[in-house]
Amino acid sequence: MLPEVASWLRRRSWTAAQRPVRALLDAKRVAGPAGTVSVVLPALDEEATVGGIVSVIRRELMERLPLVDELVVVDSGSEDRTARFAAEAGARVVHRDDILPRLPAVPGKGEVLWRSLLATSGAIVCFVDADLREFDPAFVTGIVGPLLTDPGIQLVKAMYDRPLETGGAIVPAGGGRVTELVARPLLNLHWPQLAGFVQPLGGEYAARRSLLERLPFPTGYGVELGLLVDALELVGLDALAQVDVGVRHHRHQDGQALGRMAATIYRTALERLDRSHRLKAADDLARPVLTQFSRDSTDGGFTGHSHPVPALDRPPMADIPEYRKP
Repeated sequence: MLPEVASWLRRRSWTAAQRPVRALLDAKRVAGPAGTVSVVLPALDEEATVGGIVSVIRRELMERLPLVDELVVVDSGSEDRTARFAAEAGARVVHRDDILPRLPAVPGKGEVLWRSLLATSGAIVCFVDADLREFDPAFVTGIVGPLLTDPGIQLVKAMYDRPLETGGAIVPAGGGRVTELVARPLLNLHWPQLAGFVQPLGGEYAARRSLLERLPFPTGYGVELGLLVDALELVGLDALAQVDVGVRHHRHQDGQALGRMAATIYRTALERLDRSHRLKAADDLARPVLTQFSRDSTDGGFTGHSHPVPALDRPPMADIPEYRKP
C-alpha cells in the first residue's frame, strides 16, 4: 500500500459513532445554508424496500431530529408500486422523465443521480440505494457527518460488511463481487491513491453540491467509480473520506446482471484512462499491488492486506537461444 494511502486511511476513515447525531445538529446550525441536507433515493421497481427506508429517514432524521431537510425519491420508470409506497411513507417522489424534459432520458442509475441535482436544493446531497433492508439511520448520519463538521471534506463514501444472502445461506463477506473482481483491481492498478476505499462502488455516499455540479456523471452503473476517480482528480485525496456504518443488507443480482455491471464499470474506467492518457498501470507504483480489506476480529475495524500483482511476461520460446539449439 502506498504510504500516502496508509496515511489517508488513518486520517480520513471513521465510524458513524464517532460523530453523535446531536453533535451533527450543532454543526448544522452553525453551518446555516451550507449545512442543508438533501437525501436522494434512486428507485426502479423497489416497492419491497423503498417505503421502509423512507419511513426511517423521515421519522428519525426529519421529525425526531431535524438533520435532513429534503427527502426525494427519483423514480426511473417503475412498473410496480414504488412511487406510491415512497410517497405514502413521506418522500417527495419525482419521475426521472419530468426532470429536464427537453433532454430525453437514457436508462441507468447515473442518469437518475445526475438529474436529481435539478430536483433538490441541499448544499449536501446524500445518495442512498432504494433496495436496502434493515435500514439504519447511520447510513445517512455517518456519511453526512464529516461534511457537516469538516469544511475540508468534499465527498464521503460509506463502508460496511456486505454479506451474500442467497438460497437461504449467508456468506459473511461474499457480497460485492463486482467490487472485488473488477473495480478494486482497476483502482489499485490505475488510481492507487483510491486503494484505501473499502466500498468504492457502494451506493451510499454524500458530497457537497459544489463538487457534484462540477463532475460528469456516467449514466450507467459506472457512476460510482467515475465520480470517485473524477473527484480525486478535481479536489485531491485529502478531500475524500469514508465512514463505517456497519452491515449492508440488500437484494443481490444474478450472474448475468453482474456481468453487465462489470462491463459498464470497465468501460467507464477505460474512458477515464484514455482521457488522461494513462492506459498503462499508474507510474507511481514501483510494483503493482492489490489491497483488499477484511474485518479485524480484535478492534472491529477494517484491515487492509496488500498482495503483489505479477505482470512479468516471458518472451516467446522461439526467441530463446537454448530452445533453437539443434
